[in-house]
Amino acid sequence: MGAGHAHVLYRDTPSRVHRLAPEVKIAAMVLFTVAVVATPREAFWAFGGYALLVAVVAALARVGPRWLLLRATIEVPFVLFAVALPFLGAGPRTEFAGLSLSVDGLHGAWNIVAKGTLGVLASLLLAATTTTRDLIVGLDRLRCPQIVTQIATFMLRYLDVLVGEARRMRVARISRGDDPRFLWQLRGFAAGVGALFLRAFERGERVYLAMLSRGYTGRMPAVWQGAGAATAGQWVAAATVPLAAVAIAAVAVVLT
Repeated sequence: MGAGHAHVLYRDTPSRVHRLAPEVKIAAMVLFTVAVVATPREAFWAFGGYALLVAVVAALARVGPRWLLLRATIEVPFVLFAVALPFLGAGPRTEFAGLSLSVDGLHGAWNIVAKGTLGVLASLLLAATTTTRDLIVGLDRLRCPQIVTQIATFMLRYLDVLVGEARRMRVARISRGDDPRFLWQLRGFAAGVGALFLRAFERGERVYLAMLSRGYTGRMPAVWQGAGAATAGQWVAAATVPLAAVAIAAVAVVLT
């Protein structure tokens, strides 16, 4: 986990958002997402307010709209599902461009697309401004269950190792004339996956026992927990966006 372990989504650009402690960014993102999800789908204006908040944070973090939109395409499968709802939904129907569409289906599609897009954008902003190491440290400072932080730590630490192991196994298999690219060759592929799992399990056991022998207790080292912890000012600054989202959601609930 040394050297920050920056992931592919992290953008190493100096900004106010980058300098915030990871725990305040995680808490702000979760509270913002909860406020978005709790908003009635009929309150269209509220989602415009959320989009404005996301745009402000993106500007402060120096994350461009093109970068965000390109990576937000991960939600395309859900958008395709949402497109089908107006045609498959029951209840009252309305006519548009010669098509008979379900009113409930239209609301459901809007609900999925709007809330899903805002959640994805918020997650992307968190990933763009926080390294992998800081994400785990932030979760640990927020007293996330130890089993979650342990699994995430090991996964991120040894993901590259497992990918390299899988690549070497594939090269060895192909060099012996086995190239399972067709349906009737899946048995060899399944055997390779099983062997990789056993190797990963055995290596994980050895590493975990070695860490226990060196005093590992299941939590991040104290030097990680103490260095760079959030100040009161950072909590106040980070709370502005989620509190604004909560206020929008509350007004939307009252007016709807």
